Amino acid sequence: MTATRDLGEIFDRIEESLRRYSPPLAVRTGTVRDMRDLHLWSEKEVETEGRKRKEVFFAGAIVQKGYVGFYFMPVYAEPEKNALFAPELLALLKGKSCFHVRQLDDELQRRVDEALERGLALYRERGWI
Repeated sequence: MTATRDLGEIFDRIEESLRRYSPPLAVRTGTVRDMRDLHLWSEKEVETEGRKRKEVFFAGAIVQKGYVGFYFMPVYAEPEKNALFAPELLALLKGKSCFHVRQLDDELQRRVDEALERGLALYRERGWI
């Protein structure tokens, strides 16, 4: 498959990958300022950084102007980004946990799926799921 630049299609493909993790994660969807979004949460009570939390954000996607934002919170639990991300995905990282996806091909989709698998394993190791 050639790379798509259609933001709706990019979102649909990332959404499909995210939905594979429900369960064990809870899906929350909505429309924020007329932008499609989907988020995955662990609804298990945990303690992180000395604070008790009723839930922990895992990952999400939102259609922004010009790109699909792929948000990936396991990056905060794993300080070595190279352990979670292939170089193709790491190149799209803007800030600490948001990837700006402007086009998506099969290889990049595989990299997103790999990151989700690694992130889920990390959350399980920490007892957050």
